[in-house]
Amino acid sequence: MARIALLPEGSVSHEAAVYLVGEENCFMHHKLISDVFLSTVRGDSDYSVIPIENTIEGSVNLHMDWIVHEIDLPFQAEWVYPSIQNVIGRRDEVQGDWSRVCKVMSHPVAMAQCMQFIRANLPHAELEHVNSTSEAVHRVKENPGQGWVAIGTALGARTHGLDVLAPQVTDHQNNFTRFVLIGKEPIALPQSSSSKTTILVTLPEDYPGALHQVLSAFAWRRINLSRIESRPTKRRLGNYYFYIDIEMAMDTVLLPAALEEIEAIGCQVRILGSYPSYTFNHAVTE
Repeated sequence: MARIALLPEGSVSHEAAVYLVGEENCFMHHKLISDVFLSTVRGDSDYSVIPIENTIEGSVNLHMDWIVHEIDLPFQAEWVYPSIQNVIGRRDEVQGDWSRVCKVMSHPVAMAQCMQFIRANLPHAELEHVNSTSEAVHRVKENPGQGWVAIGTALGARTHGLDVLAPQVTDHQNNFTRFVLIGKEPIALPQSSSSKTTILVTLPEDYPGALHQVLSAFAWRRINLSRIESRPTKRRLGNYYFYIDIEMAMDTVLLPAALEEIEAIGCQVRILGSYPSYTFNHAVTE
């Protein structure tokens, strides 16, 4: 049984973790994402569940920066899971009248995913950001009679004994979040039909056209890149690394050769992991 650190019980991270590894593992919930990371760094947990990208909001830069600058733990798996948000509160308190609601609480990313509903039904309400959707639901539970509601998951509502006042209020139905499982050792998971490798590339400062050369190393080998993103190295202004997702495992001939070619022109290459990739099966929740 693996010890898995993640955000609070009832969060999207919790739903996503249950989907990937099942409920038989030991889930260790933390209020802050920094505590999730540090739990695995210290050895208090075997793995951390980290959301790193959302269909609507893009990259979760804080979490990516932790992976790059603060820790050195490889990716062991990635999976995509739907972020289905709901308005959660007490049915007998709101009584179907949104004017009774004076505050909406949620994680800022989840809140941003539901702004069409909020503008249409709750334009008068105060919006308050908290550390997770689960914390928002918990605070609503602890403050009855205040006219507070939360944006969160159905699992969060069940966990805290509250009602789903409005289901599936996200602006877009294709709202998915990409998660990675990080840890020191591989984990036993079902067979996956696809694999990925994630690398960080820092370009040499005195090599004009270095990025073109990097991309060419993949292109002529017909290696597909599913994501390339620049992020500051935090060493000096204008200095960036490139975060690249490659749709190929390291246990091939082509990919190691491409990385050797990139290093030969003076690039620094750090492999964040080579791992199985899973896509959400809609039948799981139907």
